[in-house]
Amino acid sequence: MIWDKVAPLYDAFETIANNKVYNGTGKAVAEEICEDDNVLECACGTGAISKYIAPKCRSLIATDRSGNMMKEAYMKCKDYGTVKFGYSDIMHLRFRDGRFDKVVAGNVIHLLDDPQGALEELLRVCKSGGKVIIPTYINDDKNALGFMQSFLERIGFEFKSEFDIESYKEFFRNVGCTEAEFKVVEGRCPCAIAIITKK
Repeated sequence: MIWDKVAPLYDAFETIANNKVYNGTGKAVAEEICEDDNVLECACGTGAISKYIAPKCRSLIATDRSGNMMKEAYMKCKDYGTVKFGYSDIMHLRFRDGRFDKVVAGNVIHLLDDPQGALEELLRVCKSGGKVIIPTYINDDKNALGFMQSFLERIGFEFKSEFDIESYKEFFRNVGCTEAEFKVVEGRCPCAIAIITKK
């Protein structure tokens, strides 16, 4: 798996290529987390977002399909007793309906064959009144994402979708999330954070 291979270098690449946004996204997501929240994070990767969520919530289950990515995330979060790690497929989450106050899936939606199916699964495990939070890198007029994407594709990553801020908003409107809110973390390669409150 490509993620296992790149795990030890992933943070270094992101720090060099897009540090302001890489760290800023975790901070922006953490602003949506409350101290009583039970949180699920899908595709936690190396823990870039996890490390900001962990000190703010009651509990965090951080999941990924890459063991090596989770090892990196564990090192960032090992001092927090609130965090558990586990393997999970975002398309088939092994949690009951309405289990979590907040559900986070960072920088993964553009890698999926069926992003709508993943969104439905994220919403399924979220409580009524809870939030699903989905950060995703977007293109802007500087086109830095195109450069990063081209490099990553050369080493084996496969991107299924590409968004700018308008097409990202349109994706959520088209799947029925017409009241989704959006924040943008600005930088070399910006990140749009969709925030969906489950009715």
